[in-house]
Amino acid sequence: MKKAKKLNLGAGTDIRVGFINHDILGLDGIDVIHDLEVFPWPWSDESVELIVAKDVIEHLGDFVKTMEELHRLLEKGGLVQLKVPYWNSHSAVADPTHKNRFHEITFQFFDPNTVYCKDRPYYTTARFEIVRESFVLAPFRPYLPLPFAGEIRVSSRFWKRIIGFVGNTLSNIILDLELEIRKV
Repeated sequence: MKKAKKLNLGAGTDIRVGFINHDILGLDGIDVIHDLEVFPWPWSDESVELIVAKDVIEHLGDFVKTMEELHRLLEKGGLVQLKVPYWNSHSAVADPTHKNRFHEITFQFFDPNTVYCKDRPYYTTARFEIVRESFVLAPFRPYLPLPFAGEIRVSSRFWKRIIGFVGNTLSNIILDLELEIRKV
């Protein structure tokens, strides 16, 4: 397959210009149809500079293998932009097709700058630096949605610690995690 500089995994109806748009279904605008649980994926090693995977990875059974496949596709220094449901939010458990849930520490097992990766380097050789990480908050959703309160993104290390503590204690405060990770 030809070299794809930008790849939009699980695009669905979010068709992006300048990207190879992928999905498991042959929807309008989809360039490549493939089941991401079948490895290897149909792109060449180190052929991609940017991968967008929003609301996709939680649907795949083998998370570590998925991260290894993302690593294989990316050129050195390439980026992955991810959005995944937070482990104790309604968005993680309401969808019956979700196979994985995620905590802010989950991706640290792939970042060689963290104690989690250093303590367990044998999990995988796929290495990503966490460039940016945000909590996505959606106050009172789905029970009491406020028309004036949309999604809120929190990236500050200080506020993430505070909100992370509250969100892990009370649940359904943090809706999703958004990350940008770089292949190292």
